[in-house]
Amino acid sequence: MHSVMFDLDGTLADTSGDLLAAANACFRGLGLGDLLTGADAGTALKGGRAMLTLGFSRVEGFGEDDIQRQYPVLLEAYAQDIDTHTRLYDGAMDAVEALKSRGYPVGICTNKPEGLAETLMTRLGVRDAFGALVGADTLPVRKPDPEHLFETVRRCGADPVKTCLVGDTNTDRMTARNADVPSILVTFGPSGEDMAALEPEALLDRYADLPDLVDRLFS
Repeated sequence: MHSVMFDLDGTLADTSGDLLAAANACFRGLGLGDLLTGADAGTALKGGRAMLTLGFSRVEGFGEDDIQRQYPVLLEAYAQDIDTHTRLYDGAMDAVEALKSRGYPVGICTNKPEGLAETLMTRLGVRDAFGALVGADTLPVRKPDPEHLFETVRRCGADPVKTCLVGDTNTDRMTARNADVPSILVTFGPSGEDMAALEPEALLDRYADLPDLVDRLFS
């Protein structure tokens, strides 16, 4: 039985607006104002530490210790306002349901902390569509360690070596490569124009194409 696993941020949903707001809450708390803008959406989808690193690089006198101190502050701000701007990508859930109707188990393999990912997917009303959700702190390892992906597949009741990963970053590409399974990278996110250079097994321009693409990939 083949399965299809999904990254969350930048793949199933554009979460960048709420992530940027959480990072800027940290900077404002330090009297620095908003250091990130919508143009930084690609960095936002790489996670909290990436946003803090970028923001602090734009002012003097801040370094790694500040990133570590502010990271839990960012997570708290994000938890309090997690779904104001976040939207599922067009057609994402239609594609998920189509995959399930064709017999593919589906799950979420994300480097977002598990509790935040569970909260977000529940608030978006789609958590029950997925057989499993494994976050950054669910296991002792996370992407690009292949065990993160394998465990997600196992929790969906599927064969870990008969899967593919739909994602939007080099982390997803490397996770699939380390697991020796195919990757599908989406081109509609903030860094979409960079996906071809990562040489995934497939590129996805719109979710309507995903079910047939997966069929071809596993044929």
